[in-house]
Amino acid sequence: MKIKLINRSAHELPHYETNASAGMDLRANLTEAVTLEPMQRAIIKTGLFMELPVGYEAQVRPRSGLAAKKGITVLNAPGTIDADYRGEIGVILVNLSNEAFVIENGERIAQMVIAKHERAEWESVEELSDTARGEGGFGSTGVK
Repeated sequence: MKIKLINRSAHELPHYETNASAGMDLRANLTEAVTLEPMQRAIIKTGLFMELPVGYEAQVRPRSGLAAKKGITVLNAPGTIDADYRGEIGVILVNLSNEAFVIENGERIAQMVIAKHERAEWESVEELSDTARGEGGFGSTGVK
């Protein structure tokens, strides 16, 4: 699949790091470093603009290494970029650690997955079919 992309950053285009990667890393496009204090959030721009085909979305997800090692995650994970959005891709990062974190220009801050989606059509009914699970949720199946 080919996706139209404008790159107004000085960084390379997002790409898959391995043959089996689902996501491509997004890089910060900054004129100066940004410091995220504990519990602070910021929208970090990427310098990227794209045109997705209708029926597809781009999902912006945390990078596992940043989350595990530094407590930095995508606040609205996964963030959704719709096919009709033409603005610059921004990533809402939040610092969930107890230490300040500095984001440098060009740093890989998130990953983006291109995904096909369906459009739902609602059917209003009075009852839903029965299942073994029923209304059980929020841990109702246990932890082990």
